[in-house]
Amino acid sequence: VEDSCTLTGYRITRGWSRMNYTHFAVKFSKPITRYGAVNREKVLYNGFWRKFDMTENFPEMFGKHLTAYFDFDFSDGLPLEVQVALSPVDCLGALKNLEAETQDRSFDAIRAETEMKWERELGCIDFEADEETMHVFYTALYHTMINPSVYQDVDGRYRGIDHNIHQAAGGETNYTVFSVWDTFRAQHPLMNLIKPDRATQFVSSMLNHYRQSVHKVLPVWSHMGNENWCMIGYHSVSVLSDAVAKGLKVDRDLALEAAVNSSNLDYYDGIEEYKKQGYVPLERSSSAASITLEYSYDDWTIQQLAARMQQEDVQGIYAKRALSYRNIFDPSIGFTRPKLADGSFKQPFDLLDTHGQGFIEGNSWNYSFFVPHDVQGLITQMGGERQFVRRLDSLFTMELPARYFANTEDINEEGLMGNYVHGNEPSHHVAYLYKWTREPWKTEKRVREIMQQMYQNRVDGLSGNDDCGQMSAWYIFSALGFYPVCPGSDQYVLGSPVTHKAVLRLENGKTFTVRTRNQSHGNHHVKSVTLNGKPWHKSYITHGEILQGGELLFEMSSKPDRRSSTYEQPYSFTQQQ
Repeated sequence: VEDSCTLTGYRITRGWSRMNYTHFAVKFSKPITRYGAVNREKVLYNGFWRKFDMTENFPEMFGKHLTAYFDFDFSDGLPLEVQVALSPVDCLGALKNLEAETQDRSFDAIRAETEMKWERELGCIDFEADEETMHVFYTALYHTMINPSVYQDVDGRYRGIDHNIHQAAGGETNYTVFSVWDTFRAQHPLMNLIKPDRATQFVSSMLNHYRQSVHKVLPVWSHMGNENWCMIGYHSVSVLSDAVAKGLKVDRDLALEAAVNSSNLDYYDGIEEYKKQGYVPLERSSSAASITLEYSYDDWTIQQLAARMQQEDVQGIYAKRALSYRNIFDPSIGFTRPKLADGSFKQPFDLLDTHGQGFIEGNSWNYSFFVPHDVQGLITQMGGERQFVRRLDSLFTMELPARYFANTEDINEEGLMGNYVHGNEPSHHVAYLYKWTREPWKTEKRVREIMQQMYQNRVDGLSGNDDCGQMSAWYIFSALGFYPVCPGSDQYVLGSPVTHKAVLRLENGKTFTVRTRNQSHGNHHVKSVTLNGKPWHKSYITHGEILQGGELLFEMSSKPDRRSSTYEQPYSFTQQQ
């Protein structure tokens, strides 16, 4: 108890965040008249603290099972306002944060200021649609801006991944909560588009993590100054590569160094075996097939980063590693299948079971489509376009009995469309893969179905865990009519917008407008597209074209445009070599 109106304290918790320091400062609008505490833990040795009665009006309170109370005089009829500030560093930092962020203002004043701040944040996109769709859209946009979150005091101090106290460089802000297995797919690309200045700070925070890491690697899943190593892959390399591809101000030399080191940590999740054999053996990890697919994509992003920096040696190494997805494809069944260390495929094997088959939070049928960097290579591997489209169709229409996902907590019926799992991240790009075929209009149908079924203006309106904004970022892009199927490239694949008009207010001062004609629930197909008044015969648009400003116009229809089968298809790695 610092004074009659102020408390400070801290709590250290151990859990998913292995050592989490939370310091706090609390300020009451009324003086405390009486206070006390009870510690319900069994204290083995109380030392000379026993000379005090610490249960009432004693200004220090401590314990693992502490309950405290504070009394106030309400005879003036005024409500009690409580201001709270947090710090990852110390109580002094919490007090500084409290002073800087409240400045003795009232609850109503701070609420009004907060509303204005969110108006400015969400005002980066002016989105016009029916009322229900607008509710869903702006709720999703809000979700995408919650994490990563600021993790430093107003004086720039923060607790690093090494648990030392660091000082943020001038002009930098340290961020935490990098759920990159989820967010590399769309949340980070969205920030690169609509909030590039903030996205640059995300990258700087990741690079600081690398500098401070005793393993000398980028974040896998970090929060509150801790690495929890959750999920698979080293997807921070995708975030860095995409930031460079989108023109953000990044220390490219450090980014490439960090990417190379992160992808060569031999004792992490089968990397040593992956480098030697071209795949992660099932004996090394129960998620071996998923890991191999995701390493393959991550390695492509490193190859792209090296190519942009004209580092030919690095580029060559990772160009080879980027094709590792081929090493676990079983042509006898036409799907990806985990291998054992001796090179044989897993036996027995079930294409549909999401548990115990070498895949994490998915099955072989839906995970086999995770080759976002080389879709044409995947099509060839699956036996050609006809077979590829047939399997995509089946993915959305087949029935997946509950027994196949009963042991996978992140997959449930609400997030399923056939065997397509939208309630979890690995399939988020899949509906757009038709754009690499001569039936691209099927993307429009599936994307619109997903938006209508999986996103509702209700308390339970999401079909799965939002996962730090990824689920919502998918909706933002798709509602606008384009999606980053392959982060690390500069392309967005066109889909089926649900807006009448949307204006992106870009940080470079320009605006990019998406407009539709004849847009309705039934008109989910795209009849034609124009960019700045000129016919657009590509299945994608680039980041640079958006940054130039202008207008993308979709003419919508209830019938597919068969001519779109001849439009220029998006990027595929093996076609560009």
